[in-house]
Amino acid sequence: MDPSSPILRNSYWVLRHGRSIPNEKGLVVSSLENGTLEKYGLASEGFNQARLAGELFLKEVEETNILPENVQICYSPFSRTTDTAKTVANVLGIPFEGSQCKALIEFRERYFGPLFELHSHEKYSEIWALDEKDPFMPPEGGESVADVASRIALGLAAIETEFQGFTVLVVSHGDTLQILQTVLNAVKELEPSKEGDIVSRIKQVAVPCILSKHRKFALETGELRQVI
Repeated sequence: MDPSSPILRNSYWVLRHGRSIPNEKGLVVSSLENGTLEKYGLASEGFNQARLAGELFLKEVEETNILPENVQICYSPFSRTTDTAKTVANVLGIPFEGSQCKALIEFRERYFGPLFELHSHEKYSEIWALDEKDPFMPPEGGESVADVASRIALGLAAIETEFQGFTVLVVSHGDTLQILQTVLNAVKELEPSKEGDIVSRIKQVAVPCILSKHRKFALETGELRQVI
């Protein structure tokens, strides 16, 4: 656990999934129903990116003397993130079906709504413009930035309840990880004296002036980053 982060019992890394078939097709695939279909998993380049990310993460783990059994991989149940997490687990020598790898639905892709689902990813710019204007306003039938922040908080709370002193790798999606980094970085700035669990602390920082800036934490496909 990071001693500079007393509000959390574990340290956190994030990894955006490798380049996926939806990326190559230029499609928005954000619903749980579509995202878990095998046909929307990783592209061949994405598997290579996941392997390289796994090797980089393994190097970080070894250099900081983290025991392999103290690594936990938590991933979105979408096919592209499951493929990525499985590839990383193989690099680390962690059994993917074992207790150190866990799918958490709270870390699924942000649902952009029926007007965007299976349409061109060029429409993302419309959503992000809406986010900057009002991160509490969802695209029609979809999730707002604030909605995603709320469920991320629940996912983190579940991890914090179950584990202590672990290095947690969250394998997820672009918007989800941008929002996760946004709220965790804001939580780090809270006064240490403030009370409350991770859910209440994220609620404190889930305000428009913070959530509207989530794009500054954008990750490329296959990009690994330490958060806290």
